[in-house]
Amino acid sequence: MSMQDRLALYSRNRLKLGLFGANCSSGRAVTKVPERWSGNWEDCLRLARMADDAGIEFMLPVGRWKGYGGDTDYQGETLETVTWAAGLLAATQHLTVFGTVHAPLIHPLIAAKQFATADHIGQGRFGLNIVCGWNEGEFDMFGATMREHAARYEYAQEWFDVIKLAWSNAEDFDFAGQFIRLHQARAKPKPFGGTLPIVMNAGASPTGQAFAIRNCDALFSMTPKGKLDEFAAHVAKVKSLGRQIDVYTVGVITCRSTQHEAEDYYRHCVIDNADWAAVDRIMAMRGVTREAFPDDFEERRYHQANGMGGVPIVGDPDTVARELAQLAATGAKGIALSFVNYLDELPFFVDEVMPRLARVGLRETK
Repeated sequence: MSMQDRLALYSRNRLKLGLFGANCSSGRAVTKVPERWSGNWEDCLRLARMADDAGIEFMLPVGRWKGYGGDTDYQGETLETVTWAAGLLAATQHLTVFGTVHAPLIHPLIAAKQFATADHIGQGRFGLNIVCGWNEGEFDMFGATMREHAARYEYAQEWFDVIKLAWSNAEDFDFAGQFIRLHQARAKPKPFGGTLPIVMNAGASPTGQAFAIRNCDALFSMTPKGKLDEFAAHVAKVKSLGRQIDVYTVGVITCRSTQHEAEDYYRHCVIDNADWAAVDRIMAMRGVTREAFPDDFEERRYHQANGMGGVPIVGDPDTVARELAQLAATGAKGIALSFVNYLDELPFFVDEVMPRLARVGLRETK
């Protein structure tokens, strides 16, 4: 096992595919439809085994500690991501499973050992998604103070520096930073196989992107709706900055046998039965108000309801495959997918869309 194997997610496919947000109730769809995702352990386990058998490369959870209310208490029940990853890694053979971890809330020595433990369970298939936090209500719940934006990443830098030392140092080490001070620290065992877990970050601000480019193997970026040229320029810029880093994005899939069926279901879930109280609360927390965005506020609401901002891909298998191929053409290495109900909808995607991606050279046939 080499570091290149880890970065390729043990796959020769040009376009890597993953599942995003399955550890949360309702997943990424802010909807009231009764078939919305449960997020419970039994369904997550079945989904991971299904994805593993289908050749899907990764599962990426959402780090969430507190739901958003509304009629469904959107994402109100969530499975903690590192223990979730460890359980799924023990039950699969090929899948890379990420833990999404708030750096300010977990001591780096504890975190380093948790990650190494999960990595041994998965024999090198654990990945780390570092988040610095934006939801002040979650920090209040812990009695923690959210730092000013730039300071969040300064802390995250020290936190990750400690983790890298814990993963690599054979001897005990000291650390004296602005935020973290350690004396005679140690962490054994090291990650599996003499290499390190793939590390991802989703920083969107210049400060966040600089952190990712400096430290991570992958930057997770949202694709602006209808702006593939803009996203392609973003990918090219990231790749031009001198350090090898891949860009991943997210697609929110509504795929049915016909375009008409897909559009009908999208309208049913995202417009007729959206949990608008939860949508509006999420948007208000992010400062997205009708007054601030008078020209496209309603469009932003629909976009939020569909998949928390991921690019909506709605259509028959030909349409979905074509739009995924267009995302791949921007230079994106992988796409994390979400569905209203992952277990119900993934088999059709695997049977119909993935062979189409293989025919255009983005995937190998399973």
